[in-house]
Amino acid sequence: MEGVESIEVVYENGVLKPLKKLNLKEGEKLRIKIIANNIADFIRSFEKEIERPQKDPLKILQDMREQR
Repeated sequence: MEGVESIEVVYENGVLKPLKKLNLKEGEKLRIKIIANNIADFIRSFEKEIERPQKDPLKILQDMREQR
């Protein structure tokens, strides 16, 4: 795997388990950053807005501020 990828995991029995298949080599070492769901939900909602470039960026920011 090259670069940065954001994935969701579930913590079960002392192990972080990815919710989707990862394209990794056996034994590959990674560095992870744990982000609580409430922050992750905010980031996901922001990422969804970025994927829709036809929407006015100022309107996106205003909508996000109103949702807080």
